[in-house]
Amino acid sequence: MKAKQGGLTLIGFLIVLSLALFVAYLGMKIVPIYLNHYSVVTSMQNLAEEPGVASMSEARIRDRLARKFSTSYVKHITARDIVVERGSGLRIVAEYEVREDLIGNMDAVVTFRRVQTLN
Repeated sequence: MKAKQGGLTLIGFLIVLSLALFVAYLGMKIVPIYLNHYSVVTSMQNLAEEPGVASMSEARIRDRLARKFSTSYVKHITARDIVVERGSGLRIVAEYEVREDLIGNMDAVVTFRRVQTLN
C-alpha cells in the first residue's frame, strides 16, 4: 500500500502568497496612520504635563502644540485643527480623519478623536 503524499500545490502556494502580500500591503498603508496618531496623543499628553498650561491663552497653547507636532513629525493634523474648550476645566480636542489610497478607487478612512484635559 502506497502512502498518499500531501502538500501544497503551486496554485495553492500562489493563493497563500497573494493573500500574505495583500495583508502586508494593507499593513504598510494602515500602520503609519496609527503611528502618526500615537505621535499626536504623545504631543497632547506632553503639553498637558507642562506647568501652568491651563492659564495660557489659546494662541499660546496652539503655538506650544504646533512646536510639539513639528518635532514629532506629525502630519494629517495641525495645531489650528485642535479645538480648545474652556468650561469647568480646559480641554483640547483633536478630531480628524485620514484617507489613504489603497487600490484604484478604494480608500481606507480612519477617524480619530482624542480629548486631553489640561491641568
